[in-house]
Formats: sequence, C-alpha cells, structure tokens
Amino acid sequence: MSSRIGPQRSTKTAAKLRLLPSTEEFADFRRQDTGREVYSQLPHIEGSTARKDAEYLGKRHRDHLPRVTAYCTCDTFRVDLLFKFFQSRRSSHKTRPKQFDECIYSPYSYGSEETVDLLGDDIEPDGKSAGGGSTTTHDTIHNDIFETGLDRNQPLFREVFCFSYGVVVLWGFTIEEEHRFLRELSRFEIEKLKMDDIEVEEFNYYVTNLYQPRIFNDFIALRDASNYMIRLSISHAIAQSVKISLFEELVNETIDATKDTPQMIAESGRIKLKREEIMMAVGQLFILRININLQGSVLDSPELMWTEPQLEPIYTAARSYLEINQRVALLNQRVEVIGDLLSMLKEQITHTHDESLEWIVVILMALLVLIAIFSILVDLRFFK
Repeated sequence: MSSRIGPQRSTKTAAKLRLLPSTEEFADFRRQDTGREVYSQLPHIEGSTARKDAEYLGKRHRDHLPRVTAYCTCDTFRVDLLFKFFQSRRSSHKTRPKQFDECIYSPYSYGSEETVDLLGDDIEPDGKSAGGGSTTTHDTIHNDIFETGLDRNQPLFREVFCFSYGVVVLWGFTIEEEHRFLRELSRFEIEKLKMDDIEVEEFNYYVTNLYQPRIFNDFIALRDASNYMIRLSISHAIAQSVKISLFEELVNETIDATKDTPQMIAESGRIKLKREEIMMAVGQLFILRININLQGSVLDSPELMWTEPQLEPIYTAARSYLEINQRVALLNQRVEVIGDLLSMLKEQITHTHDESLEWIVVILMALLVLIAIFSILVDLRFFK
C-alpha cells in the first residue's frame, strides 16, 4: 500500500482566504431586488483587515485554539441506532440530538469547561511556561492573539455532526476526547475501515466580531457562536471533503497497483497478471465510480440547503475553499484513465482466452480427423 498523502487540495499547503457570508447579510441581499449578483461576489472579496489579521495565526497557534476534526471511519453508520444512542445520553453527556436528512447533530459534553484559554500555559516564577516553553514564545502568541482582536477566553462548544456516509465532524473536542468518542461510535459503523485507511481533516476555529467570517489556512473564523446551523453548513462541506479524500486514496492505490503494467506490455508484449486479478481490479474500479458519482449526498448540495436556503452561500463558500468540485473532476479523470487501462487489459485477456478456445477447437478437430482415419483403417482391414 502506498503512503497516505491526505486531502489533495491546494489549501492544505497554500494560504487561501475564503470569506463566509453571514446569514444576516444574506437576508439583507435577498430583500434587495437589484438584479445584480452582489452576493455571489462575496467569497472573492479579499478584505485587507481580515487577510492581515489572518496572517498572524499559524501552526504554532493550533494548540491554543479549539479543534474542528473530521474522521471518515467506515462506509456508513447505523443512523437509527446512532440517534437512539444520542437520546440515551441526555443526562450523562447533555445531548440534544436532531436529525437533518443524512446528518445527526448533537451537543456532546464530557463535563469539562465551556470556555478555552487561548494562551493555555501558566507562567512559572522562573520565567518558563507550565508546558516547558519560554515566556518569549508565550508572549509572542499572546500578542498575536490580541492583534487579531480575539478574546483570550473563547466560547467552547462541543458538538457532533454524524453523516450517514461514514463521516463524523467534531467541534471543540480535545484529541483525547475525539478518540474516546470514536471508540463509542465504533459500534454503529458498517464496513469499518482499517486503522491505516481512516481519513482525517483537521481545522481550528475561533469567534470574533471584528470582521466577516472566513476560512484561512484551515482556521475558521465565526461571528455567531450560538448558531449551530452555520457550523452544520460548514461541517457538510468538511464531511464531503474527507470522504473524497478516501476516494482519492483508493484511486492512488489502484494507480500504484497498475502503473507498471503498460511498461510490462511495452517491453515483453505479455501480461503477467491473472484474469481473476484483472477482473477484481475492474470490479473495484466500478465500485469506486459508483461511490463517487451515484452517492448524491457525498457530492451534491445537501437537502438541507433547499429547506434552509440562507445557509447555502456558507456551504458553497466552504465547499469552494475545500476545492471539492475541482477534486471530483480530477478524480473522475484519473478514474477514466485507469478504466481505459483496465479495459485494454480485459480485452487482452478476452483475446487470449479466445485464442485458447480456438486452439482447443483445432485440437478437437484434429482428434476427430485422427479418429476418423483410424476407423477407416480398421474397416479396411476388417473387410480384407
């Protein structure tokens, strides 16, 4: 198996700013019957303040900001049983489950604090932080946080978004809590993925009122901490992205398994693969195509966007940041190339099989001729 390379999107390595329209702004634009596509331009506006502030946040700040993590752990979930599981945890984990078509939403508390200190470590008298780092780094992070206008104590909401196609998006959980929840979730998984095959997307979020909500360098800036529907819209896009990452890895594995075959044919004119191996590869490719193109909830806009149209621009902006359309198009192109190769191999195997049948027929006819000659010779000798 090839090493896993993670989500194949440029925003994973390159800084990209995508503004997230607020629901209030969208309502205002809907009331203005101007005939102009003003709202469609919002995701492309590069506000100088937002971009400048975003540049203060980098990898060193991730441990000081709440997490948003998506896991693709299986093919599907047992949605009905999972919903009952959340209902049974109302007292112990303060759950309030709600189902939105293919998604189950619920708060999920492990009893810890409701705010997070962005600075995290306390300062020791010797000038070291409690975590062992120097106060210089600590003060630098302190200054960066306040340069961006963030409050030191951020509201921490632990929320779960479980999608029927085997993806869960967790907001506000620590790494330990994420692993604990995944263990609880495992009983509801169908066709579990191996540990090495599980796909993960990691983000961080914070709340600020200084500028428009946005995603930059995998940092999600929110304006309204109380509106879980906004987080639901963003989670839909993140869940689709991590599911597509799984498809990308499956395609990579298929490419690795077949990349030497054309060279093999060019050098020897022979195919060293068995018919069963080629047919299995063709079958896996068709399954992959079906998953990519026929599972509407993975690629298309969720049904929620039809019933709550004010959320669609937020979902569309997040989907654009994650480059879902481009990745799906590239995925289909790669699948087509692999499909052409496997079709050629299948035809070659069929041709070889036909040649074998022809030789069998020739041999049988030769045997019939020999038997006929032998019969004639026997008859001639008998009549003598």
